[in-house]
Amino acid sequence: MGKRAAFIHTVTGLAEPFQQLATELLGDVEVFSLVDESLLRRTIRQGRLETRTMRRLAGLVASVEDEGVDAILVTCSSLGPAVEAARPLCAVPLLRVDEPMVLQAVHGGDRIGVLATLSTTLEPTVSLVEQVATREGRDVAVTAQLCDGAFEAVTKGDVERHDALVRAGLERLAARVDVVVLAQASMARVVTDLPESPPIPVLSSPRSSVEQLAAVLS
Repeated sequence: MGKRAAFIHTVTGLAEPFQQLATELLGDVEVFSLVDESLLRRTIRQGRLETRTMRRLAGLVASVEDEGVDAILVTCSSLGPAVEAARPLCAVPLLRVDEPMVLQAVHGGDRIGVLATLSTTLEPTVSLVEQVATREGRDVAVTAQLCDGAFEAVTKGDVERHDALVRAGLERLAARVDVVVLAQASMARVVTDLPESPPIPVLSSPRSSVEQLAAVLS
């Protein structure tokens, strides 16, 4: 029987781009997606990752694992700490979407910028950068920046305003750091649509996380 993998999303719109990456990078691996937007909505509403949300994710991971998968990728950075908490209970590799990106960032410069549209994503991403830097023996300075209003714009269907706010935030942040990390997978599209290449590396999580998934499955 061939390999099987699963994505757990908290944003419906991410299912298609991750499926496209899976088609490109995972070969004949059978992939399916589970979407539960309540995980992110509750986290945003409460302003923090609650224990009950972590329990819910752990339950979803268990149900997906019971389907006979060989690896699971959670594509929401806001749930990063919940992914780590669920790992000891999961018998197959359980991956954080942002780990490969952050590992690349800490080896890409001493001044790392983290850009996000949600504070609930900004904080765990900054924490992950610091944890990975310590683990890798890297001395880095982290500059965090929130694109105020961008998430609200995209939830109202104003994609152009969201992208404009992210581009403006990226321009300001890039002037002060060596490498920028885009904290949310949904921000990756903005970089691909830029009229010209940024002056410094700008890292996003979708491709690198699916590449890590491919490596795990191989």
